[in-house]
Amino acid sequence: MRNYKEEYQRWLDSPALSEEEWNELNAIAGDEKEIENRFFAPLEFGTAGLRGTMKLGLHHMNIHVIRHATQAFANVIVAEGEEAMAKGIAIARDCRLNGSEFAREAACVMAANGIHVRIFEDLRPTPELSFAVLHYGTAAGLNITASHNPKEYNGYKVYWSDGAQLPPQKAEAIAQQMEAIDIFTGFKTCDFDEAVKAGKIEILGQETDEAFLQQVLSQAIDKEAVAAVADDFKIVYTPFHGCGYKLVPEALKRLGIKHLYPVPEQMVIDGSFPTVESPNPENPEGFYLAIDLAKKVGSDLIIGTDPDSDRIGTMVRSGDEYVTISGNQMGVLLLDYVISAKKATGTLPENAGALSSIVSTGMARVVAEQNGVHFEDTFTGFKFMAERVAAWEAAGSYKYIFAFEESYGYMMGDYVRDKDAVTASMMVAEMAAHYYQKGMTLLDALNALYEKYGWYKEKTLNLVMPGLDGLQKMKALMSSLRENPPTEIGGEEVIRLRDYQDGSIFVAGLGKVDKTPFSGSNVLYFELADGSSFIIRPSGTEPKIKVYLLIRGQSSADCEERIAKYIKYAEALGK
Repeated sequence: MRNYKEEYQRWLDSPALSEEEWNELNAIAGDEKEIENRFFAPLEFGTAGLRGTMKLGLHHMNIHVIRHATQAFANVIVAEGEEAMAKGIAIARDCRLNGSEFAREAACVMAANGIHVRIFEDLRPTPELSFAVLHYGTAAGLNITASHNPKEYNGYKVYWSDGAQLPPQKAEAIAQQMEAIDIFTGFKTCDFDEAVKAGKIEILGQETDEAFLQQVLSQAIDKEAVAAVADDFKIVYTPFHGCGYKLVPEALKRLGIKHLYPVPEQMVIDGSFPTVESPNPENPEGFYLAIDLAKKVGSDLIIGTDPDSDRIGTMVRSGDEYVTISGNQMGVLLLDYVISAKKATGTLPENAGALSSIVSTGMARVVAEQNGVHFEDTFTGFKFMAERVAAWEAAGSYKYIFAFEESYGYMMGDYVRDKDAVTASMMVAEMAAHYYQKGMTLLDALNALYEKYGWYKEKTLNLVMPGLDGLQKMKALMSSLRENPPTEIGGEEVIRLRDYQDGSIFVAGLGKVDKTPFSGSNVLYFELADGSSFIIRPSGTEPKIKVYLLIRGQSSADCEERIAKYIKYAEALGK
């Protein structure tokens, strides 16, 4: 294994670099820290693929890393045999800078390896890529996207034939191939236009959009509720310069929404995201233009989708202001609505099931089970929910009706196996119209759910740890908490610790007593005496430790008090 200085020199000496690329690397010749950060190790290939800032170097996203990863991915598909190669791969991209170049280059590498390619003509929502894998029966899928990350990032998100993100064993196979392949000389490629002419690369367009939209619209449960309020009900929408600009408005209009107001400045496709610091629908500050427009037109609801349109954020009118509905809150609202609306229309399966992640609100289980719906949780990531859905289908046990994560992701229907902001936008609009007909906002509906099911609040904290030092700090913190777990957190006794890495369950004073139903993820789950949960895990895509506070209290104020003391403890961990 070369050290970072040797790797840097190898890149400088490579004839594969253009003059512009060589100049970029030569410019950092005297900057030891920058050289180390770029070349200390490759980007780690995991089940979420790759994600990093766009710079030249081994530890960043650039055309050389794209070719390298794609050749490794191609090798894994080729190993499946000729049938998999003929089924081929579907490729999409979002609005990110360099996205078109990266997607086309990946298509060229795949085609040169004898794998049939279907590539979208232009940017498309991530859920449509998942749909395309299932719709066309491809062996795999690839999306060039960094989701909601800042403009400096791009990513490489990989899918298998089930339409879900790559299972761990396939990700490991690709990572092993990357270790064996030389980044500059180990790949095959071809000319894009010639491959299109030869039929090796097929362009996807409007026909796929239409097939996807038909499936989205099939999820609507009560279009009559929308029709009843359509003359008055108003929605403001922003795609944050990204992929939702086309299909989300189309889905809402077909649902029957008459008064839809897209934010003009943010309907402009632009991977530099000029109007926001971060195009993340979890950040309320990004909605300032949408709020201005909503106040101007008197909108009842604001919907925002992230750049690759797999996550959705919402704000609801409360008097003269607009209030954020969190990912957990929207998950509970949608779960309750889907169950009740399906019951009312006689479409709720007898064996209905719902899913959420272990770091999402505990209220979801209560809502499902009190309504006679089976509920299970999984690790963070829709690939794990997709696996569980597939297991239910194989066993003929449960029919899933809804799945969600706290990070603003929601999944419905059998046509995608990933979070889907196009379908979620439509369902949020339908649900909001349903409550509007009753003289209620989504905020009113949420408070009614708290009164019915109990008071829950959640908070997610990000302990950001950038650079090489940050990676080491993250590992040290997780090791320390494992080796010397706290007996109390924020003054509250820890009664149980679930270590999802090996599945061990520890009880204070008794030691290891049991095993979790699933394991293999770097997550520590502390259960506290007051019924709250304190969960900590490193992010799989960003240089940060994520802390999740799941609170169950006697009232809203009681929940807030508990959150405050746990925030203080969590922030001290990051120092």
